[in-house]
Amino acid sequence: MNTQLLQVLADGEWHSGQALADAAGVSRVTIWKQLQKLQEAGIELEAVTKVGYRIIGGLDLLSDSDVHRGLNGTAKNLMGELQVLQQIDSTNRVCQEAMSERAAPNKALVISAEQQTAGRGRRGKAWVSPYARNMYLSVGWQVQSGAAALQGLSLAIGVAVVRALQDVGVSAAQLKWPNDIVVGRQKLGGILIELTGDMAGPCSVVVGMGLNVNMPEYAQDGIDQAWADVYQQGVKPARAALIAGVLNHVLPLLQGWEQSGFEPWREIWQALDAYRDQPVNILMGDTRVAGIAKGVDATGAIQVETTLGVKSFHGGEVSLRLQSQG
Repeated sequence: MNTQLLQVLADGEWHSGQALADAAGVSRVTIWKQLQKLQEAGIELEAVTKVGYRIIGGLDLLSDSDVHRGLNGTAKNLMGELQVLQQIDSTNRVCQEAMSERAAPNKALVISAEQQTAGRGRRGKAWVSPYARNMYLSVGWQVQSGAAALQGLSLAIGVAVVRALQDVGVSAAQLKWPNDIVVGRQKLGGILIELTGDMAGPCSVVVGMGLNVNMPEYAQDGIDQAWADVYQQGVKPARAALIAGVLNHVLPLLQGWEQSGFEPWREIWQALDAYRDQPVNILMGDTRVAGIAKGVDATGAIQVETTLGVKSFHGGEVSLRLQSQG
C-alpha cells in the first residue's frame, strides 16, 4: 500500500491524478493502479472526471510520534518499543513474535496497525478491521509468576480501557463479562489475552485491545452482533490520542499486576458491570445455566444466582447472554 499517496489523500480534499503523480514521482498509469489497490483495501475513494480523486471524509492516519506525544511520563518510562504498522494479519501475532525475540523486563512492547487482515476476537471469532478507522492495539509484557498470576487480568484491562474512553468523553461505556466494552447492549470493543512461554514460571502475556472508533458503512455487513463506535457517542478523538490514553492506563496496570492482582480492580469492575442483577444465561457448549448475574468473585469468575444457589463460572469457552437474547 502506497503510504505516501495516502498521506496526500488523507485530508479528504480533491486531488487531480496529475498532481498525485507529480507528488509521488510516478506516471498517471501507476497512480491509477495504486488507487485501485487502495479501493481493494476498503478505502472509500470518489473520482470525478476533470476534478480528481478524494477519500470521502478523509483519514485519521496513525504515527508512532503522535502516539508518543500523548503518553504521560509513567507510560513513557514503561515503553520499551512502539511500532505503528500498516496492513498486517494480527497485532497479537506480531506482538507475540516480537516478544519471543526482544522482550525486556519491566518494559512494554507495543504494536498497533492501520488494518488487520486476520484480526481475532475471543473464541476464534474474526474481528472486523477496516483501514485507518478503529483501534487495533497489542501490548506485550513479561510475567515472572506464571499464568496463575494473571487471573482477572482481562477484566482489569477492561476497566483501564473504559477509563481511557471516559478521558475523551465517552461516559456511557460499561463492561460485559469477561472481556467486552459495551454501550448499552452494543459492543464497542473487546480484549484478547494470550500467553506464551512457561505457564508455571516466567512467560509473556500479550494483551490485544480493539475499539470501534469510526466504523465505515462498508464494513458493517461483516459484524454479526449489535455494535457501537466512539464517534456515535458524540466525540471524535484522534486515534493516536486514544491509543496513547489507553496505554497511559494499561501500562501502569501491567507493571503493578503481579503485586496487586485483581482484588483492587474488583469493585471498580463491578461498578461498570452492564449486566449486574440482570437475568442471564451462561452458555457452555450445549449446556445452558439460567440465573441472575451477581458480579464477579476475587478471581474474576462471573457469579450467577441460580435455583441451586450462587455458582461461579470462569472464562474460556463460557459465554454470557441476557435471557432476552437467548
